[in-house]
Amino acid sequence: MVDPEAVAELLRETADSVILPRFRLLRQEDIREKKPGDFVTIADVEAERMLEERLQALAPGSAVLGEEGAAQDPARFGLLAGDAPVWVIDPIDGTGNFARGAAGFAVILACVERAEIRAGWIYDPLERVMVVAESGAGAWSEGRRLAVDGEASAQRMVGAAYGRTVAGPRAAKALADSGRVGSVKNLGSSALEYSAIALGRAHFSLHSRSLPWDHAAGMLIVREAGGLADFLDGTPYDPRILDRPVLAAANRVAWETVRTVVGPLA
Repeated sequence: MVDPEAVAELLRETADSVILPRFRLLRQEDIREKKPGDFVTIADVEAERMLEERLQALAPGSAVLGEEGAAQDPARFGLLAGDAPVWVIDPIDGTGNFARGAAGFAVILACVERAEIRAGWIYDPLERVMVVAESGAGAWSEGRRLAVDGEASAQRMVGAAYGRTVAGPRAAKALADSGRVGSVKNLGSSALEYSAIALGRAHFSLHSRSLPWDHAAGMLIVREAGGLADFLDGTPYDPRILDRPVLAAANRVAWETVRTVVGPLA
């Protein structure tokens, strides 16, 4: 395992040199759709390229699974089944926000080895907030050990929810209409939603898919901050599984409330 602070500094450098200079300055030709509603920008591509080169230099023999690289070559998912450490990168999580010139995006990085998440980083470049976790060593931000809000009552809980329930309504609407949580606000960035839980500012985050660049780092960070993070059906999270709903929660009350209200996702 390389020095976590060296990796954190690389994320800061990448954001400062590649991502932020493009923010609110993108041209139409700098943005495209990989599929309807799934945007990629020139900043995503350039940031992933820089991170891939620098991370492999920091850790010779490691592999890289980036969101944009996997979009071009889905066979790269097979790296997670190998023995080499794998850097799992989402260069800009919240690309939709970024492409619109709106706040609400972050860089996500996880180190996965033999399907176990060894470390995770989430960096909000606008707020300059870095959240880092190592397996068994806690979650940290700017020298402060993080702890979830473990005492919030259901009515005070806030969080995010994506996907549609088997009964038909969207998960966010089902939770908001239930009267059993305080509010539901989807940020359009799983990274920021996981960070909010670890920082004690939110209580749940539900997602209908489990792509590793969106969730591996955040799941570890929430767990290391004292929360719960697994598949919605209660089975342990596995970064090799791509299409199973995931839930992170600050406490058992939040977990059970979301599961009870939402039930299985369609």
